[in-house]
Amino acid sequence: MDLTDWMFTLYPYAKSLHIMAVLSWMAGLFYLPRLFVYHVEQAEKVPESLSIFVTMEHKLHRFIMRPAMMATWGAGLFMAATPGLVDWGSVWPWSKALAVIGMTWFHYWLLMRQRDFAAGKNRFTGRRYRLMNEVPTLLMVVIVISVIFKF
Repeated sequence: MDLTDWMFTLYPYAKSLHIMAVLSWMAGLFYLPRLFVYHVEQAEKVPESLSIFVTMEHKLHRFIMRPAMMATWGAGLFMAATPGLVDWGSVWPWSKALAVIGMTWFHYWLLMRQRDFAAGKNRFTGRRYRLMNEVPTLLMVVIVISVIFKF
């Protein structure tokens, strides 16, 4: 069995892993900014809640979002490298790639905000976090349309 045959054999497994990882990563990308909103707005009212929010944010990022992002990238790169699956002359793989890079940037932006909260240095409002919560939605729309319509 040559490498191409091996990759085609593993493709359904990679695709399944990719879908599950994307779902988990997206859940975190939607939920962490919402936690930040609650953190900003509720921590002032209930000072004892600060450590609870910091712990929840840290665990969400470290144990769900980071592994899911890594699995998403790993399985996605495997599928992209499988010969004959992607028409690199089309626009869609490039628009998807740019949106995934944007999603990854957003992931790391959230990580920096999570670290700011842990250090007591948050500088954004709940409104700002609500607005930033729309970023993954917009990127998801680009990704799904790119993959389904394959322009």
